Amino acid sequence: MDPSRIREKIGRFRILIIGRANAGKTTILQKVCNTSDNPEIYNSAGQKIDPAVLAASRERGEHDIENEMIFKSNPGFVFHDSRGFEAGGESEFNKVKAFITRRSKETKITNQLHVIWYCIPMDEASRSFTAAENKFFSQCDTGTIPVIILFTKFDALYDVAFKQLKKNGTPRKDATTLAPQHAEESFANGPQLQFLNNLPRPPKCHVCLPDMNKDGADCRPLIERTAETLDNEVLEQLFVSTQQSNLELCMKYAIERTLRRYTETTTSKDHQEMIAILGGWFPHISTVRLLMLRPRAMLIQVVSRRS
Repeated sequence: MDPSRIREKIGRFRILIIGRANAGKTTILQKVCNTSDNPEIYNSAGQKIDPAVLAASRERGEHDIENEMIFKSNPGFVFHDSRGFEAGGESEFNKVKAFITRRSKETKITNQLHVIWYCIPMDEASRSFTAAENKFFSQCDTGTIPVIILFTKFDALYDVAFKQLKKNGTPRKDATTLAPQHAEESFANGPQLQFLNNLPRPPKCHVCLPDMNKDGADCRPLIERTAETLDNEVLEQLFVSTQQSNLELCMKYAIERTLRRYTETTTSKDHQEMIAILGGWFPHISTVRLLMLRPRAMLIQVVSRRS
C-alpha cells in the first residue's frame, strides 16, 4: 500500500487497554497522546456520549467496552477500556473475551483490534498477578493480536529498593541514586517475570513504566516495544506514523524499511519515490517536495502540520 495513503484508508490504530482500578491507564494514554485532557467517548455508532451520562453509568456500575476513547490531541488512536475483571467478575471477563474474539474476526483492518495493553500496577502490596490475570492468560485466546504487559507505577519499587539499600548500610545519597537500578535488577529475577514465562498464553513482551504521573514522563519504551510486536508492515507503519512522542522511532523505521532499498539509485524519479515513502513513516507530514539543485544534490522540503 502507498505509505501516504495508509492512514487515509485504514483510519486509526485500535488499542484495548485492560487493568484494575487505579492502574494508571488514563495517565498512560494521556502521555501517549501528549495531552493532559480527558478523552472524548463515542458509542459503537460513532455518537459522542455526554460526560454526565457516562458519570451516571459508572455510578450504576455500568461499563461498555465497545465505547471508543479518542483524544483530540491525537485522533489517530482509538482506545477501548476494560475496567478489570475484579470489577465485574465472570461477566466482565466474558465480555472482554467476546470483544477480542469478535474484533479478531473482523474482515476490515480498520475495525480490527490491533494490540492489547494489559496494565499491572506495582504500587499494591502484593505486586503480583491476581486470579483475574491468571485467568486471562490461561483462557483468553487473542489469536494474532499481540498482548503487552505494562507494569505501571513501577517507581513504587524504587522506594522498596531504597529501603533495602539503606538496610544494607548504603549511605542515603547513594541509596537514592542506586535505587532505580537496584529495583530493575531485582525485578528481572523476581516472581512477576517468572510467572509470565510459565503462562499458557504468554504476552509478547512487557514494559516497565515509572513516574508516568510526572511532567516529562517517558513513554518511548512502550511505543518502541509496541512497534516491535507488530508483524504486519501496514499496521507497523500506521502505528509508528500515528504516535507523536518518538521522532527517533519514525527515523529508525523509515531507514530500516525504506532507505536500504534505494541506496544505489541515482535517478530523480527514484529519489522522489524514496522521499515519498520515507515521508509516510513520519506523523504530521502534509507535503514532501524534492528540489533538484544540481546533479547529485537535492533539498528535501517538508511542510508539516499537526493532525
